[in-house]
Amino acid sequence: MDIQELIEKVNQSTDELDFVTARVYIEENLNVLKEKQAKLNSNARELLRFLVTQMESGVKPLSRQELAIINTINAYATKFDMRGIKFLVKDHSKLLFRKEVVDYLNSDAKIILEGMGAISTKSGSSSSV
Repeated sequence: MDIQELIEKVNQSTDELDFVTARVYIEENLNVLKEKQAKLNSNARELLRFLVTQMESGVKPLSRQELAIINTINAYATKFDMRGIKFLVKDHSKLLFRKEVVDYLNSDAKIILEGMGAISTKSGSSSSV
């Protein structure tokens, strides 16, 4: 795929609000797109900046499978399906240890998971009684 076609696909994906596809294109062609970022639309440029910042800070991006797990947790939390949430927490507890996961959870999931002790939404403060 040539650079012009890549830029068109990234721009089209962001225009259609398909940020997952745009993210894949950007991650696979990061160096090329950093040089040609002026040709990207504003949403694509922001996504590129976000991904570059995340990579420079050492944060490993979430995979599609991890995002699917988080979306499933959100769906179960909305339905208040505690059995499903407990099953996912048990099988994917390491995922919930990552700080950035909390940003992807809906409010229902945050409340339920914090109540279960699976996550902490407090930023850096530990309470001792």
